[in-house]
Amino acid sequence: MLWKGRRESDNIEDDRGGGGFGPAGGDGGFRLPGGSFPGRRGGGMSIGTLIVVGIVLWLLGINPLVLLDGQFASAPTSSDSYQAPRRPAGPDEMKDFVATILGSTEDVWSAIFAAAGQRYKPTPLRLFSGSIQSACGAASAASGPFYCPGDGKVYIDLAFYDELRRRFNAPGDFAQAYVIAHEVGHHVQDLLGILPAFNAKRRTMSEADANAYSVRIELQADCFAGVWGAHVAKEGWLETGDLDEALNAASQIGDDTIQKRTQGYVVPETFNHGSSSQRQRWFKKGYAAGDINACDTLSARTL
Repeated sequence: MLWKGRRESDNIEDDRGGGGFGPAGGDGGFRLPGGSFPGRRGGGMSIGTLIVVGIVLWLLGINPLVLLDGQFASAPTSSDSYQAPRRPAGPDEMKDFVATILGSTEDVWSAIFAAAGQRYKPTPLRLFSGSIQSACGAASAASGPFYCPGDGKVYIDLAFYDELRRRFNAPGDFAQAYVIAHEVGHHVQDLLGILPAFNAKRRTMSEADANAYSVRIELQADCFAGVWGAHVAKEGWLETGDLDEALNAASQIGDDTIQKRTQGYVVPETFNHGSSSQRQRWFKKGYAAGDINACDTLSARTL
């Protein structure tokens, strides 16, 4: 990606090395109905195991609805586990990258909302290492990237990217950007009233129905990431191979691929993020259209 030298967001909160579990800092004219949000849990393991487990939980294993009620449960790491590194004293390219990608999502979604006669409220992105406290509860490195509707913030431990590259075979800066764009997609759903609407009605749904609906919500966030990708592509951000990086990441983190890797077999009824082919398909739909209205996964007959 040709990201260097572009505008960086001012909405970055850097809590790396900040002491662990401290205090955490509508509707409108779109033709989109209304979702869920993935929950995560953690434990006291080594950093490698923590993050791998966290990615798996993030992608498929934990009830994806718990964050909507603020029931995000996670334990701090144990004394023999990973210790959070201090914030870098010198140049911090990874932070610059994240700030630049977040800035691009702000520009893209501000323009999309303005075209619909609405105002986009940007989400802050909070960097942490080891552990953090969000309005949705306590998170550890195992949480993976997540969006908390309770405070409207995106959270990420940058060590996630190394695990995504090494253990999940999804390298590349556009793959990393896709992760942020997906979480910002959840923020867009929150602003549009999609997450609150599902939270209100899910209490009457069976677990199977709630999981099925969660898949639709996650695929919509993938599609929203594709819409963002289409806009930055027009602005000349992308290089040869970048789109393939995002599509590969979408494939590597599909529920079926993760289940095959971790347990050797696939249980479709437990999916809550979507299969590899579904995640690729909806990212590509958003990317091809560059239009939020191409992302109506909630009423689509087939995914």
